[in-house]
Amino acid sequence: MEDTYSFLRTLADSWVMLGIFAFFIGTVIWAFRPGSTEAYADTVNIPFRHEDKPAGEGDIPAATLKEGRSNG
Repeated sequence: MEDTYSFLRTLADSWVMLGIFAFFIGTVIWAFRPGSTEAYADTVNIPFRHEDKPAGEGDIPAATLKEGRSNG
């Protein structure tokens, strides 16, 4: 009978590696499936949602801030 280390090493080298590979392939297929395009389109555009104002300036549009600085 093999000792525990040798058994687990053999298991990890064969079946567990095959399982990890299958999980990776499944994840890639899930990410690039045809129906995911619409779901990811919204996520991709998050940085461009509020182009008219920079982050951290509150609710005041950037154009208003520029006008206030040039007038004052």
